[in-house]
Amino acid sequence: MRNGDDLEGFDGEASSASMISAASSPYQPTTEPVSQRRGLGGLRCDLDYLRGTLGRLKLAEVLLALTAFICIETIMECSPCEGLYFFEFVSCSALVVTGALLLLFSLNLHTRIPQINWNLTDLVNTGLSTFFFFIASVVLAALNHKTGAEIAAVVFGFLAMAVYAVNMFLAVKKWRMSSRQQSSRQTSDYIRARTESREVVHRPEIQRLDA
Repeated sequence: MRNGDDLEGFDGEASSASMISAASSPYQPTTEPVSQRRGLGGLRCDLDYLRGTLGRLKLAEVLLALTAFICIETIMECSPCEGLYFFEFVSCSALVVTGALLLLFSLNLHTRIPQINWNLTDLVNTGLSTFFFFIASVVLAALNHKTGAEIAAVVFGFLAMAVYAVNMFLAVKKWRMSSRQQSSRQTSDYIRARTESREVVHRPEIQRLDA
C-alpha cells in the first residue's frame, strides 16, 4: 500500500503531467471574453445617434420617402405614366437605401466593417437622393393631373429633397473632418517612422545587436 507521502507525490506528478499535456495540446479553451467575440449577439441600439442631428435627419428621410411612396402607390390611373413610374422608383430606392443605413448606424453595425468609408457612403447616398428627388418631384409636378394623391406625392417629394439636402451638407462637413484626421494621422505615423529609422542609422550598436 502507498502511504500518504507517496499519494501526495503521485498526485503532484499527475497534476504536472496533466498541465504539460494541456499546454502541449493544440485544442486550447478560448480565453477571449464573451463580450469581445464578434457576432450579432451584442447588438445594442445607439440612442445617442438617434437623438442626434444625423439620426433625426435619417428618421425624417425614411418617413418622408415612405409617405411619398405610399402616396404614389395610391394613384390608380395615369396618362402619361413615365413621371409616376420614375417618382415611384426614386422614392422606393431612397427608402430602402436610407433605411439600411439607418439600421447600420443605429445598431453600430458599420463599425464591424471598417473597410468601407461610411462617411463617404452616406454623402453619396444623400447627394444622389437630393438630386433624384428634385428631378422626380419636378417631373411629377409637370405631368400630374392635380389629383390629391399626386399633389401630396409632389409635396412630400420636395420635403424629402430638402431634408436630404441638409443631411448632405452635414455629411460633407463630417467627411472633410474625417479626411483631415486620417491625413494628419498618416503624416504623424510617417514622421514617427522616419524619426525611428534615423535613430537606428545614427546608432550603429543597435544595428549590430539587431544583426
